[in-house]
Amino acid sequence: MSFDLKLSVQQDTQNLSPQQKKLNRLIEQIEQQKIQLAAWQKAQAEIQQQARQTLVPIYTELHDILFQQLEQLWNSLQRYEFSKADIAQLDDKIQNLTAILKSSQVLSEQKRLKVTQIDNFYQQHAEHNQAKKNKKKATVESYDPTETYEQHSNDEQAEINLDSYEYDEQQHEVEREQHRLKRQKQKREQAQKIAEQSLKTVYLKIASIIHPDREQDEQLKVEKTEMLQHANAAYEQQDLFYLLKLQIQVEQNRSMAQKGLSNEQVKFYKLALDAQKQQLDDQIDDIIESLNWTKQTKSKAQKSSNPIHIADMYKKLEADCAELKQQVKWEKERLKYMGKLKGLEMLLGSGVL
Repeated sequence: MSFDLKLSVQQDTQNLSPQQKKLNRLIEQIEQQKIQLAAWQKAQAEIQQQARQTLVPIYTELHDILFQQLEQLWNSLQRYEFSKADIAQLDDKIQNLTAILKSSQVLSEQKRLKVTQIDNFYQQHAEHNQAKKNKKKATVESYDPTETYEQHSNDEQAEINLDSYEYDEQQHEVEREQHRLKRQKQKREQAQKIAEQSLKTVYLKIASIIHPDREQDEQLKVEKTEMLQHANAAYEQQDLFYLLKLQIQVEQNRSMAQKGLSNEQVKFYKLALDAQKQQLDDQIDDIIESLNWTKQTKSKAQKSSNPIHIADMYKKLEADCAELKQQVKWEKERLKYMGKLKGLEMLLGSGVL
């Protein structure tokens, strides 16, 4: 539905008040947003389809190679003797691989079960080691004849403060993110509420002014009938922006002697249009967020206050494909060396496991 309108349609732009000029600019911004939203909606499906066709096959190949590495390293750890340093490297690598693969959506059920079993082993091993450390620490702290009560108290307090500081830093980040999400949710709910209230108010106002049954002139009656049909369609589609523009046109045409909108009308229109603008912003943000590989791109754009463009998404998708293909190549090379003990020892010795 299209309806080209600004306050300057019936009036000389120079005679408009500053508020009315701001309203005109806001209308222009929303027009651009609606065009952008339509473009993003079209691009979203295209980008997701392209991602399925390009990224998913590469991810499938990569995860299959990583699983082969996991299996090879796990078997080698059971079969061969290694130094403590090498065992530590192997354990770290295996745990990193399980962290990647346990959430994989492209592995078979049998492979996921194997990954889960290895992951559970390391979790139990870590819990066992932690229990031993806690027991040893409790034994040492229970008796220390060289330590005074004051020194012990100060050291313990310092340890508590350090732990508390680390917790507070993490907790602060969590609370900041929760506060941001809560504020964003409240902002959306407020915009939705204003938009819903404005939609009904504007529609009823238009219907009362242009209802064709009140018109005696047949030609004007036909025009008003068509206009009311457009208003009904916009109301059913919840197109507040169209109704607002239509109301402004109706108010301007209502009396040729009227020089402009009142301050109260301008304030109402601006409030309703701001709510509409916020809704359009949120819809575009949701689409960008749905493209999960764009999170890093979005973060950079927010820091630099630059908007993200559709072309950026295609470039990012191409870059990700190239990067994944290169990673597949590297992981294949690593897997070749892992197949033999000498090759594995060379990887361990060079620190490129």
